[in-house]
Amino acid sequence: MKVGLVSPYDFATAGGVNDHVRHLAVQLQKLGHESRIFAPSSRADVDFDSARFYRIGTPIAIPVNDSVARITLSFHLANRVAAIIAEERFDVLHFHEPLMPALPMTMLRMSPTANVGTFHAFARSNVGYYYGRPLLQPYLAHLHRAIAVSEPARDFVTRYFPEFPMRVIPNGIDVDTYRPGLAPIRHLRDENLNILFVGRLEKRKGLGDLLRAYRAMNSRVPNVRLIIVGDGPLRGRVESYVARHRLPNVIVAGYVPDSVKPRYFNSADIFCAPATGAESFGIVLLEALASGLPVVATEVPGYMSVLEPGRDSITVPPKNWRELAASLVILARDEELRRRLADYALQKARRYSWDKVATEVLEVYHEARKYMAARPARELEVTGVHHAV
Repeated sequence: MKVGLVSPYDFATAGGVNDHVRHLAVQLQKLGHESRIFAPSSRADVDFDSARFYRIGTPIAIPVNDSVARITLSFHLANRVAAIIAEERFDVLHFHEPLMPALPMTMLRMSPTANVGTFHAFARSNVGYYYGRPLLQPYLAHLHRAIAVSEPARDFVTRYFPEFPMRVIPNGIDVDTYRPGLAPIRHLRDENLNILFVGRLEKRKGLGDLLRAYRAMNSRVPNVRLIIVGDGPLRGRVESYVARHRLPNVIVAGYVPDSVKPRYFNSADIFCAPATGAESFGIVLLEALASGLPVVATEVPGYMSVLEPGRDSITVPPKNWRELAASLVILARDEELRRRLADYALQKARRYSWDKVATEVLEVYHEARKYMAARPARELEVTGVHHAV
């Protein structure tokens, strides 16, 4: 089977959707299928060894959902897209965030084959979905099957398109890459207890709350260290806060390549995910669980679709740095609790291994192809989305 994977986001920039696409492309190849990737890119030299990469469009930064989406807004992509589709003759085109302009929407409208869409996002509301429903519904009608990465992601879409059914298939984790026993970062394995944060340095990731919590717990727990992995627009403010309050043992590692990131998880004792909201899943949680780390996280819907408080984690309300600090203190002082949560985390992570996730995705591909064969897309009515899925 030949599959085209379509991402709306700058493929030269790290992010959850692009990571998902990369891993799925690799897994499809391992299972004997061909995969191609379509995405805009801010760099012309981006390449991907496991699948042919088509650079379509130049991305620009758009503020979205307390974050920044780097997408292409050019709809003048049709001629090139049409030529590639005609040459490749795909069995399935798999659109990630299919209603995101402009690449997924352009390709979805032109696709002559079986179409699958995966919805990754979650938010409390979406003005574009609310006001754009009459324009977006015909695009949904081109999808023969649809996937959401979590229950919150599915609920987010069905709030605006209530007759649009989706199957929940979670994000995956490479349990061979993220696992205990890897060589830690040498200078981080000493007498200190390490708390790890991994994520983009932006408002919704909640690092400000973690810094306040760390400041509060510092006088209560000796020999503790905070490690911050990631970069973003708030890095200067983070470093300023650390310097202004003279926070001891804080390491701002900045961007860390994927080849090194698993070693940071193996250098930590506790993983903390303090996001304020708008998380549909939380791939970093899977990375932590697969690495055998106990987790302290906020009770945002996406995280709660993954975590089981008391078994693999301690959870607290978002934007509450005092409870975050108290939970970190409890876990830092209780080695047996850390061990118990970590043991369950390792078992839990195996449920999300990429080989299992890819197998479920392939089932959806086969369903979409059967539906397409029984009722070609050109015959579908676009007045009701329930006709398409």
